[in-house]
Amino acid sequence: MSEKFEITNLDMKSGMTLKIKGKIHKDVNSFTINLGQEQDKLNLHFNPRFNESTIVFNSRDGGRWGQEQRESNKCFSPGEDVKITVAFHNNEFKVTLPDGHTVTFPNRLGQNHLRYLSMAGLQISSFKLE
Repeated sequence: MSEKFEITNLDMKSGMTLKIKGKIHKDVNSFTINLGQEQDKLNLHFNPRFNESTIVFNSRDGGRWGQEQRESNKCFSPGEDVKITVAFHNNEFKVTLPDGHTVTFPNRLGQNHLRYLSMAGLQISSFKLE
């Protein structure tokens, strides 16, 4: 995967929303957006996979992945501009996709303050936390 965008001092609290705009790299089969405490403790792993026409959602705790939640979706393709919104609530994430479809994923690890954000496979044009 191409370069990684990473923030280790994010201040995202429950009730906040992350808005991401960018362009999917042309030469990738997937891209990822991770939110959590650190690289091995992720509350939300968001991973559209083009070759499977699937979006994989997961969590990671102590380096171990949880049970995948898979959503069939074809709203992403390489080279495309995208806008993704992640709303963070105490018990869940609501991810709004470019086509307006919203997917809910549980906050399995239970933290209400996220410090870590990483993205790969995307050229980020802007991101906003509000």
